Amino acid sequence: MKKFTKITPEGTKDFLFAECSAMDDVCGKIEAVFTTRGFKKVITPAVEFYDVFSLPCSGIEQEAMYKTTDNKGRLLVLRPDSTLPIARMVSTRLKNSLLPVRLYYKQAVYRSHPTLTGRTSENMQMGVELLGVQGIRADLEVLTTAVSAVSAVASDFRIELGHAGVFDALSDNLSIDEAYKEKIRVSIEGKNYSALNNLLDKLAPCKAVSAIRSLPSLFGGEEVFEKALDVCKGTKAVEALEYLHTLYKSLLPLDLGEKLIVDLGLVQRNDYYTGIVFSGYISGIGDAVLSGGRYDELLGEFDLPMGAAGFAIDTDAVTMKILSEGAISYSDNPDVLVFAKDGNEMRAIAMVDELNKDGVKAQFSVLPTLEATKAFADERGIAEVREV
Repeated sequence: MKKFTKITPEGTKDFLFAECSAMDDVCGKIEAVFTTRGFKKVITPAVEFYDVFSLPCSGIEQEAMYKTTDNKGRLLVLRPDSTLPIARMVSTRLKNSLLPVRLYYKQAVYRSHPTLTGRTSENMQMGVELLGVQGIRADLEVLTTAVSAVSAVASDFRIELGHAGVFDALSDNLSIDEAYKEKIRVSIEGKNYSALNNLLDKLAPCKAVSAIRSLPSLFGGEEVFEKALDVCKGTKAVEALEYLHTLYKSLLPLDLGEKLIVDLGLVQRNDYYTGIVFSGYISGIGDAVLSGGRYDELLGEFDLPMGAAGFAIDTDAVTMKILSEGAISYSDNPDVLVFAKDGNEMRAIAMVDELNKDGVKAQFSVLPTLEATKAFADERGIAEVREV
């Protein structure tokens, strides 16, 4: 039987040296944004009970979860999402907290992609959750935090903004079941006009069908709202559109220009999101690196109903993008390598400590001779060797 002792499982990888330094740099910049905005760090277990993610609103397919059992035979999964465990935690450990609660996390999520080669199964994410509050102030806090976080690690980005209530209001007027509604949603999200038209052509013509057909094309700047209000006139979607327009205008002082885009075809997991939804993209990365929105009904599944909104950033994708550009060097070389003669080892170690305290990157040589230390320094490109 073949032993897999020298490879990692599909969808995973080892991170080495510069990759780790770049990851620390990216995460550190994002973390500085979160802490400055008053969010407090939490960590949830990498292994959770399957029940946490089996809720109808989770939107996570069972096939995408890595499963095992505990010693009592109970079904466990590797954490495929961070928001649901945080909802569990808030409903138990933090249920008596003064609201709102501001939380952030930095942890990996695990999902299997058996039909999508090239996708990673282990992803480091950072994100925030703002819990116990609703309204435009809360939405602006989450959105501006997202913009600041992305801005901290990239200059060429865009934020796409939508509202789950638009599609919900329109689809509620159709005599279709949830499965058919989900097919329509997926077609809109993927901007698959052919599939969407095929689905809608089977329905009786009405205002809602016409409006849903237009959603994928309602994409752009502020001019989108006038078109959308005309298309959705007379439906309950107007209320969501007017709120989204107010939110959009509130963000104008950020001077994002073309980086802020309205996308009414952004209809992510409408069984999960209840209000604004948004995605963030960085030039050179095909998939969204940021996604989030308002999910006011989720905490009710844990018997603690409250308003909630948040987002997550794929820090792995951002890190790999920065490294591929080669614009920043993440060298772990010291400025000085200190070699100790026999008997002077502790003096040399003390010198290393003093140099580092003075801001000079120093490292103690563990090689047996000065010649070997100099050869190592030449090979690594270390500028100076000191002998004690």
